[in-house]
Amino acid sequence: MPDFEFILYERKGKIVYITLNRPQILNAVNDQLAREVNEAFFEFDADPEACVAILSGAGRAFSSGADVKQRQLRPREELIRLGGPAGRGSGEGLGSTVNWKPVIAAVHGYVLGAGYGMAMGSDLIVAAEGTRFQIREVQRGIGAPGLWVSTWFWTGDRFANEVGITGRMFTAEEAHQHGMVNRVVPQDKLISTAEELAEEILKNPPLSVRASVRVTRWYVREMQRVANLYGQGLKLHLTEDFHESAMAFIEKRTPVFHGR
Repeated sequence: MPDFEFILYERKGKIVYITLNRPQILNAVNDQLAREVNEAFFEFDADPEACVAILSGAGRAFSSGADVKQRQLRPREELIRLGGPAGRGSGEGLGSTVNWKPVIAAVHGYVLGAGYGMAMGSDLIVAAEGTRFQIREVQRGIGAPGLWVSTWFWTGDRFANEVGITGRMFTAEEAHQHGMVNRVVPQDKLISTAEELAEEILKNPPLSVRASVRVTRWYVREMQRVANLYGQGLKLHLTEDFHESAMAFIEKRTPVFHGR
């Protein structure tokens, strides 16, 4: 078992619980947390006794998104070398799986940016009432082609365009209306509802479940691969607007963008 600092990992029977654990900063995703999530998914995938995982966040939120101080304020030379603010820690655990076991995201509070990506990468989503979602990347100056793809794939309508272009927050209730989440429940029922879904899954032959997981993930990942190749070519992480958005966030002021 890997030694984790920023996540909690526990298996109870056939269900694995993976919990983001930087509650003091709303589980903001830095490089180490991203690596640990990947390692946790690999551990879950390789464990012959584990069949379903529940991904959640400790404290007041699932995740407030990327750790701006570490990722977006990297020196320019580092951004060039790594190819973007996330570098290699972009959360590919579910995209590099072997056994294709289902993952249920149980989210609450805020599900923003990188946290949004983790939730949308899961196979099912249970959200606490009033949970707020947001594709933060558009406001950060880098766009989010991969997140637009996953939102469109699961909603199938122009709602994906709206939240992808405006970057506005939206609630779990609105997400449920568009088919983006499976259940909206009171906060105190969040994990138990995810467990109920897990138990329903466990009633089925595991290989047939994994076949369904594999095909849906494949379609999403293929679409995201093309979208991300397009986005990488734009090199938006090297623009003045990208840097301005980070500085404005740190300095707690309204950003001023110039389209360059």
